[in-house]
Amino acid sequence: MKTTKDILDAARARTAGQPYAGAVTPDEAFMLLQAAPNVKLVDVRTNAERDWVGRVAVPQGQHLAIEWATWPGGQPNPAFGAQLEQLAARDEILLFLCRSGVRSRHSARVATELGYEHAYDILEGFEGDKDGEGHRKTVGGWCKAGLPWVGA
Repeated sequence: MKTTKDILDAARARTAGQPYAGAVTPDEAFMLLQAAPNVKLVDVRTNAERDWVGRVAVPQGQHLAIEWATWPGGQPNPAFGAQLEQLAARDEILLFLCRSGVRSRHSARVATELGYEHAYDILEGFEGDKDGEGHRKTVGGWCKAGLPWVGA
């Protein structure tokens, strides 16, 4: 079994030169969440996405819900930084999750700019990319990896 150090070393190597600490696979994110209470998953999808599509199933104290963009309209959440500061300590390991891995990269970058040194992107996101028929949850992501989640 990989140690926390092994996972974080691989995450940093995977994204050398990026403006955040690194990127973890969904499986690695789940291992980190199980290994330490100071690891937090920051779900940056909209409240509507969490309500209609599903949510990760991790202990409540380790799950933070902060919209990167608001619903409806998709406007940037002007309170993102303030909400993060209310919910997470600067020394915690923060794992950012979105639908497919784009908003999570941006939020990890902004968290780093705000002084969070341990901000990581979760690759592939919650649902992963679309398959050839336009469906999600079949090509990568938290759900495809078989990790715990609850449906809408």
